[in-house]
Amino acid sequence: MPRTGPPTRRPAQQPTEPGSDPDGERRRRRAQFLRELAEARALRDRVQPRRAKAARLRHAMRMRTFRW
Repeated sequence: MPRTGPPTRRPAQQPTEPGSDPDGERRRRRAQFLRELAEARALRDRVQPRRAKAARLRHAMRMRTFRW
């Protein structure tokens, strides 16, 4: 009997055999991690604006004194 409800969400496309695309999987995991990290930093900056401003100033000072 065919389903009549909405289609179910499938997980991200998994390789058909283990180890067939390890680099692709690693890049997907890394991209997800970096997205979550950026989201966490943005949240922290909103919650602690004074600390975020101090961190921006320290970073700017480091960049000004860095020699290529």
